[in-house]
Amino acid sequence: MASDPSSSDPSSSARIIRRHPTGEIPVGADPQTSIIRRHPTGEFPTAAAGTDPQTSYIPRARPSAVVPKSPWPNPRAAIATAILSILSGWSTAVIATDLITGWWETDLLFCVAVAFLTAISAAALIAGLIGLLLRRRVSRLLIIVGAVVALMIFSSLFVAGAKLPPIVYAIPVFPVAAIVAALLPATARWARP
Repeated sequence: MASDPSSSDPSSSARIIRRHPTGEIPVGADPQTSIIRRHPTGEFPTAAAGTDPQTSYIPRARPSAVVPKSPWPNPRAAIATAILSILSGWSTAVIATDLITGWWETDLLFCVAVAFLTAISAAALIAGLIGLLLRRRVSRLLIIVGAVVALMIFSSLFVAGAKLPPIVYAIPVFPVAAIVAALLPATARWARP
């Protein structure tokens, strides 16, 4: 074979890559490398006299108490809002139940409307109450919406012309008080995370 370099010409054998050296290992001076040594081999370098060193003594940090930027807001207004929204929901349920049972046989559409408004009021008040306890910003709006719907249900007493005991006419105090308590600045500070 003429194309095989190992068979015919000894000078062409230089093109063959050998896997191990066949002669002596050359010994020479250590080559310059960029290896970082783990320990110094000579004297420690010192700064020249009269020059400022790059670093100086850094004192140890002293522990200090971490104070929040704003103190924890007072929860009293939020607690009052929560209690008033619970009482508002309860009084709305009492009025709605009385209206539905009293008018069920005469005006079915009115009873369905009152039941729908009661469900909306209850959902808004419950979601607002849970949100207020979790300090969510939208919770105050939900409580206000639930209380306004509760006032609409109470106003339906006058539209229906229902005869109720005089104490029932004091029940709108709870939704109005829940609205006022939800609008207080202290409640707003509580609901702001």
